[in-house]
Amino acid sequence: MLSKYVKLGDKLELETIDNSKGRNDLSEKKNYRSQVYDIVSEDQIKIAMPMEQGKVILLPVDGEYNICFYTQTGLYQCLARVIDRYKSDNIFVLVMELTTDIRKYQRREYYRLNCVLDMKARGVSDADNAKGPTEQVHFLDTDITFSNGTMVDISGGGARFISKDRYPKGSNIQFAFSLFVNGKLTEYKLLGRVLYSEELESRAGSYEHRIQFINIMNDERESIIKFIFEEERKIRRREKG
Repeated sequence: MLSKYVKLGDKLELETIDNSKGRNDLSEKKNYRSQVYDIVSEDQIKIAMPMEQGKVILLPVDGEYNICFYTQTGLYQCLARVIDRYKSDNIFVLVMELTTDIRKYQRREYYRLNCVLDMKARGVSDADNAKGPTEQVHFLDTDITFSNGTMVDISGGGARFISKDRYPKGSNIQFAFSLFVNGKLTEYKLLGRVLYSEELESRAGSYEHRIQFINIMNDERESIIKFIFEEERKIRRREKG
């Protein structure tokens, strides 16, 4: 069944599975991007070891992950465990054993698109932070404290961006950006929670942030997802020539 949907070179995303009891903190989960290197059997694959900032991430043997495959027929998901890792022809390889059946992945909001988009961001005040994620924070269009940034990937559930300002993990930020959806420029003014914040090793003074959308309206989320899949179709057409 695996080979019916997944092909060599297909992109995939790994999400760590925390099996420790009493923990359910989504912000602690790590995500890694990779691609299919080889299909050994219907329950075993080889993938390229993920990289971050040009460095190979050595995922541990026996580590368990939720895998989302990005295929030509849609998104598919399964659970898998690392059973071996090695280097072959200058490529670091992970051997993964699938521990569940592959199935259609319905949660489209987590499909992430690599991009380069201008955006603006600012930290939320302590008073607004105290309102909590379920209360609306007023967005100030004319606030001069907004700083420029560059969004480098986006999904219906969040985004990753680079900026000169650092926003602490766990804090909330306001941010604004624009997307072309259905041929029209659409502006978004959203609230997000910072899940990750670190200085880039390759660019001192620049910081990478991963954020989760808060209080996003359903039509805004669907509009972002529509943009993502429109762009993905354009990419596939270009790849086919």
